Amino acid sequence: MKVKIVNNSAYPSPAYATPLSAGMDLKANLDGPVTLGPLERALVPTGISIALPAGYEAQIRPRSGLAAKKGITVLNTPGTIDADYRGEIKVILVNLSSEPFEIVPGERIAQMVIARHETVEWEETAHLDSTLRGEGGFGSTGTK
Repeated sequence: MKVKIVNNSAYPSPAYATPLSAGMDLKANLDGPVTLGPLERALVPTGISIALPAGYEAQIRPRSGLAAKKGITVLNTPGTIDADYRGEIKVILVNLSSEPFEIVPGERIAQMVIARHETVEWEETAHLDSTLRGEGGFGSTGTK
């Protein structure tokens, strides 16, 4: 699938790292380093804008290495880029660690996955069909 991209960053456009990768790394397009203190968040620009076709979204997800090693994650994960959005993609990062974290220009801060989605039309009804689970939720299916 071809997707139009405007890359106003100082870095190459996002690309898949391996032939079977689902996500592409997004890089921080910053003029200088930004420090995130413990429990602080920041809106980090990427310098890219995209034009997705109808029926697709871009999901912005954390990078597992940053999350596991540094406690840095995407606050509204997954962030959604709708097909009709044409602005710059920015990533809301949060520092969940107890140490300050410096985001440097060009740092890989998140990953972007392009995914198909459906649009629903609601069919109003008075009752839903019964299932074995019923209204059980939040741990109702067992502990093992």
